[in-house]
Amino acid sequence: MAKKTTPVMTGSQFLALPAAEKDRIYAALDSITPAQLRARSRPLNAKERAEWRGIKRKLRRSRPRLGAGVEKVSVSIAKALLAKADALARKKHFNRSQLVATALAMLVAA
Repeated sequence: MAKKTTPVMTGSQFLALPAAEKDRIYAALDSITPAQLRARSRPLNAKERAEWRGIKRKLRRSRPRLGAGVEKVSVSIAKALLAKADALARKKHFNRSQLVATALAMLVAA
């Protein structure tokens, strides 16, 4: 018996569908369990592996340059101070590097 294949649909084709049809597709996708998804999965073929490597290579590219670039530094900070700094960074929606760079820029400007 031949395997039933699902037609491939682009994003714009999906968006053009009526709301009822989109709801039907969402319901069908929501009804699939993780075990069923694993049973349907298969290893990537050579072409797909090469494509995935290219995608990973693009994602791994260097960080965006800030000004004239960035330099990584290793700094020793007391654990208690670091914990307070991390808490402040979370509160301000910064990552640790952004917090340290901002604080250092304020000190240098003063």
